[in-house]
Amino acid sequence: MPKMKSNRAAKKRLKLTGTGKVKHKKGYARHILGTKSRKRKRHLRKPTLVSRADQRRARRMLGVG
Repeated sequence: MPKMKSNRAAKKRLKLTGTGKVKHKKGYARHILGTKSRKRKRHLRKPTLVSRADQRRARRMLGVG
């Protein structure tokens, strides 16, 4: 049986935390920033965890299991 390939796009966008959860950067922070409030833009800077529903799929794409 060949090795499982990790999804390269996911590998660039997602990162594992020390406890094995999956972390990602929030979207909607690239352009048309003038219409977004300062508070909203500040919150978009912080990384967040992938939702519990998608956690298993994300880990599989990273080739973790």
